[in-house]
Amino acid sequence: MGKKKPRPRRSFTPEFKAEIVELCRRGDRSVGQIARDFDLTETAVRLWVSQAEVDAGERDGLTSSEREELAALRRENRRLREDVEVLKRATAFFAKETR
Repeated sequence: MGKKKPRPRRSFTPEFKAEIVELCRRGDRSVGQIARDFDLTETAVRLWVSQAEVDAGERDGLTSSEREELAALRRENRRLREDVEVLKRATAFFAKETR
């Protein structure tokens, strides 16, 4: 019957997210109402508010900069593991050739 197409993934600037978080903190409207007004998902808005609280030190968790650093370290770790795997294969190949 009428299956909804998932909408394409959107990205938002840090300034836009900060504005939305500020609107939520004012308390004039509910998170759900703000999400509807700006055509956002309520889950995304709640995550932005939660992350802003962590960044401000009001809640425990990884700050945005720590999250970025962790993601960069994971990417580097994955790349290094791939490099090691390539070197292992090359070593095995050249070991066979010399015998």
